[in-house]
Amino acid sequence: MISKNIPTAAQSMAKIVHSIHGIAQEEQLQGIMVGIITAPPPDIKVMVNNIELTKDDIYISEYLLIGYERTAKGHLVSATQDRSGGSGDAAYESHNHDINNEYTDTIVYTDTLKVGDRVSVIPVYGQDAQLYIIEDKVVKL
Repeated sequence: MISKNIPTAAQSMAKIVHSIHGIAQEEQLQGIMVGIITAPPPDIKVMVNNIELTKDDIYISEYLLIGYERTAKGHLVSATQDRSGGSGDAAYESHNHDINNEYTDTIVYTDTLKVGDRVSVIPVYGQDAQLYIIEDKVVKL
């Protein structure tokens, strides 16, 4: 006759697995953290809570990378600074020109994260792997 006080092997293993899972959950990185860049992109490395993340562990905001392009358009209304004319006529002694133009321009980023920069790091829990998002460079005032 089996005693009701002694758990089965399956019950014992379930308790062990539950305990190990609890310990692992306590060690998982939670919430938004601050990391320090130890190697810049494209072979980025980030130190977070004594864990080094590599490019295989990271998604990074595109605008933090060299070559990121943005296009802007707008309307500019202004005037040039006063300057003297060259004809000698009094009417052209000091004058300016109105500016009233549409524009489209593209900006291309030529810098990226540097060693020692601090970044916001967000853990993303997926089915297959633990990944992290580098969202922005941050500074402490």
